[in-house]
Amino acid sequence: MISALVDRANKRTVTLTPLNADGLAAWRTTATPAARAWLAGHAFTAAGGTHLTVPGADGAPEEVLVGMEGAEPGLWDLADLPTKLPAGRYRLAGAPSAAAAGAAALGWLLGGYRFDRYKTDKKAKTKAHAELVWPSGSDRALVTAQAEGIALARDLINTPAGDLGPRELAAAARDLASRHKAKCAVIAGKDLLKEGYPAVHAVGRAADNGPRLIDITWGKAKAPRVTLVGKGVCFDSGGLDIKPSGGMLLMKKDMGGAAQVLALAHMIMALRLPVRLRVLIPAVENAISGNAFHPLDVLDTRKGLTVEVGNTDAEGRLILADALAEADRDKPEMILDFATLTGAARVALGAEVPAMFCNDDALADALSAAGGAVSDPFWRLPLWADYKRHLKSKVADLSSTGSG
Repeated sequence: MISALVDRANKRTVTLTPLNADGLAAWRTTATPAARAWLAGHAFTAAGGTHLTVPGADGAPEEVLVGMEGAEPGLWDLADLPTKLPAGRYRLAGAPSAAAAGAAALGWLLGGYRFDRYKTDKKAKTKAHAELVWPSGSDRALVTAQAEGIALARDLINTPAGDLGPRELAAAARDLASRHKAKCAVIAGKDLLKEGYPAVHAVGRAADNGPRLIDITWGKAKAPRVTLVGKGVCFDSGGLDIKPSGGMLLMKKDMGGAAQVLALAHMIMALRLPVRLRVLIPAVENAISGNAFHPLDVLDTRKGLTVEVGNTDAEGRLILADALAEADRDKPEMILDFATLTGAARVALGAEVPAMFCNDDALADALSAAGGAVSDPFWRLPLWADYKRHLKSKVADLSSTGSG
């Protein structure tokens, strides 16, 4: 994060005034003639995603008008300002609701995120930047936990696969667990076969950086149990059904589900929510070598069912099958599974709206409402029972790819 939130204003603090079109009209009625002329000269209309710096009598910035569409600032209304405003200290005008104050603070922090681990320009990393005074009414603990969690997920996803394989992902999980005094167990390599995770082993065995099952537990044993499962394919070549170069280029991000559950786990533990948390991450690299699994291989799974491999590039569902079987064994009150699975979801819903599948209507409605409230929507797709017939195999209990 290059931007920061600070406790108090100073003598040079500049006011940020979020405005929609109606608010801008009201602002004009109290503005000085010079400010109105400045506004007219720059044709500022308070459209969302725009801002205008209004100078004072001495020419120095006195106020920044920030365009927005709603009645109060949302998550993204201030998010581009940390990199567009000059270095200095800024404060939010007015008295926004607690939700709006928190959204503005979080948006500011997210807008300041930069992944500069591999940049060598030290001056760029240390130069002064815009700071926002904590908006009054914001929940600092919540905003901080959210920003830290999101930054963790982004850092993990942005890290090249050469520096973030299953071994390194397990190390990141251990570091997080240690920070929050949680327990973290890791099953690696051939021990996966001994402990009953054969599908995870099969998918990841071809890589030099071998497969792992990461298992974090935290919280009081008698608290409501919540289990998070995240797909941790640290790089996906497609296996023997190899991807073309264009399809392979961004596959360092195929562990996005694992990054998501670690981020969410951080938020839960940092806020000390009253749950018994478990995090399960099957971590693999889907690589190619002499011992890689093949199309039409039949794999054992933790659940006891056999699966015929329809395509080695549909590996995420195989490793998740083992992890979800273990998650179900505990009978938690809730299981949430996150995965970059599959490209078909992106075709259906586009690049910005994730798909959700859920077997509980009330939970699905609650999750949808929560996502909408924080500007992070998704769209529910059906679990259609009649499609089960497409998963039949002539030689195994199931096929990993549908026939429909």
